[in-house]
Amino acid sequence: MNKHQATIEKMGQTARRAFADLAGASDAQKAAALKAAAKQLRMGREAILSANALDMQKGKERGLSDAMLDRLMIDDERLESIASAVEQVALLPDPVGARIDRNEQPNGLVMERIRVPLGVIGIIYESRPNVTADAAALALRSGNAVILRGGSEAIESNRTIHKAMAVGVAEAGLPEDAIQLVQTTDREAVGAMLKASGLIDIIIPRGGKSLVARVQDEARVPVLAHLDGICHTYIGKDADRNKAIAIAVNAKMRRTGVCGAMETLLIDQDYPAPGPLVRALIEAGCEVRGDDMIMELDPRTVSAEPVDWDTEYLAPIVAVRMVQGVDEALAHIAEHGSHHTDAIVTEDNEVAQEFIQRADSAIVMHNASSQFADGGQFGLGAEIGISTGRLHARGPVALEGLTTYKWVVRGTGQVRP
Repeated sequence: MNKHQATIEKMGQTARRAFADLAGASDAQKAAALKAAAKQLRMGREAILSANALDMQKGKERGLSDAMLDRLMIDDERLESIASAVEQVALLPDPVGARIDRNEQPNGLVMERIRVPLGVIGIIYESRPNVTADAAALALRSGNAVILRGGSEAIESNRTIHKAMAVGVAEAGLPEDAIQLVQTTDREAVGAMLKASGLIDIIIPRGGKSLVARVQDEARVPVLAHLDGICHTYIGKDADRNKAIAIAVNAKMRRTGVCGAMETLLIDQDYPAPGPLVRALIEAGCEVRGDDMIMELDPRTVSAEPVDWDTEYLAPIVAVRMVQGVDEALAHIAEHGSHHTDAIVTEDNEVAQEFIQRADSAIVMHNASSQFADGGQFGLGAEIGISTGRLHARGPVALEGLTTYKWVVRGTGQVRP
């Protein structure tokens, strides 16, 4: 066993003890701990901003892109947003102990399914130091212990944010070891977490494609994640022209670097106004890569290559294709999509319902921008990520997604014949 394996094993054992202690914590105690943590984040303003300035300086020296530096940066406004998000999680209803369903058998046994925490969660993430606070808050509120491993570019920021959170949790009388941060930036620590079966119950990666691919490939514990966000918007033949333009432009251009950004636009061949739709995207600053029919609509379009239909650009680029009806649109999505978020724009409710039923996606939308693929927009508070898998949780994962259930059977002395 190398030193990183030994470190993760010790953290895992400590986390399991903390998880056991959390089982006896009340809703009020967990909420109070998060409110105290938010207070400590505000009180630690100077230390957090100084640590972040050091990360920013090192990031510039390492040649991080402007986009990466923007994700890394914390200022007064962002720090207040981080603290406020922790407080908002404290106000959310506690899912632990909630009854999912109940039935009474003919023999008088009452059987219930009750929500319980997942256990010890390992979260591996990049760039954004706010994830340290968000993930810790969501895990604690749902009764889980968490082991956090942030990116090397944000190590100083993550350490100070974690320290403030831990102090707040301890002040409220809960185990500060319920939220632990891996202090080393060595990549071998990630490998140790992925193999910590029996100590870590589930791994949640948040970051780029290479990180998520490594986690899914190497993990020996369950993983909750999505690899790509190849999101589609299909403009049906009966789409309202103004809605189609507004939704398509917003879905692509509001924020191009989020996983819910539209990457492929499918336009029905019988939609009467494809030209203005393509022009609106180009005039919004988007490069349009289209098939032959799209290329005829505007000389500024670029010819799409086969790889474009399978690309998550995370940039102001969109692949556009003409399709013949909802069947062809769904066939394209099935072949090239990533089961993340897919949308239809149409005034025909029957076609919309067919699309909703047949699209095999974690999130399916009708007459709305795919940029709404976010836990906050779903009224879930802060999210831990988007899951595109079929087991356990799907779509935005927040408090409820960090729980499982157990059966509780209540009897009056019954024995089985």
